[in-house]
Amino acid sequence: MNEPRYVAGHHLLDGRTAVVTAAAGAGIGGATARRFLEEGARIVIGDAHARRLKETEEALAAEFGAGRVASLPCDVTDEDQVRALFALAEQTHGGLDVVVNNAGLGGTAALVDMTDEQWGKVLDVTLNGTFRCTRAALRSFKAAGTGRGVIVNNASVVGWRAQSGQAHYAAAKAGVMALTRCAALEAAEFGVRVNAVAPSLAMHPHLAKVTSEELLRELTAREAFGRYAEPWEIANVIVFLASGYASYMTGETVPVSSQRA
Repeated sequence: MNEPRYVAGHHLLDGRTAVVTAAAGAGIGGATARRFLEEGARIVIGDAHARRLKETEEALAAEFGAGRVASLPCDVTDEDQVRALFALAEQTHGGLDVVVNNAGLGGTAALVDMTDEQWGKVLDVTLNGTFRCTRAALRSFKAAGTGRGVIVNNASVVGWRAQSGQAHYAAAKAGVMALTRCAALEAAEFGVRVNAVAPSLAMHPHLAKVTSEELLRELTAREAFGRYAEPWEIANVIVFLASGYASYMTGETVPVSSQRA
């Protein structure tokens, strides 16, 4: 089995300010917030879970310095909360350089049994939430007039391939990929890059609670390395896309998995 090695920071994001959504806890958002700090960035983190968000902010501030971490509860289905999160980045750090749209909602339901509420809730968080935050980011970048800025969206390999019980989630993630491509063309006019990552199975405590052991074993067995990804392995690719190393990449969705199809 391929055992991952944690990579130390290399100052790839020194001096940058980043907004990361759904960043509380032990998932991809939390790992991305930590990796950005390790790479020298200042961060503003949002999450719908206020208590976990505050705990995350306090832990990161204690480790990396209070001046580099700010947080605000943010439900990405609420436009006012999205605007407030982006305003905090301007107020706290005087600008914005990177936005990571990590908020998403899954679930399992057969299409014949799926309710409008189940379908709508997943689409509203995962696709519409990414739209709201992308729009806010583009408005901020365009108004700043700096000719730079980066957006990284969290998609999924399920946006490419079929999986039973995941019609709503797959449709939402495929939409995130399409949104990424279209936004990239528009944003190029004012120097902003828009890309996405597409993980398959990144293990964290919440996923373990809502997914059966049988399905987790099945999904893990499909992976080339015979294991799930650590959230920080996805965050590493997000760091790359946010950094100058990806200066000519835009409109791309990068699979972080062997399971694209």
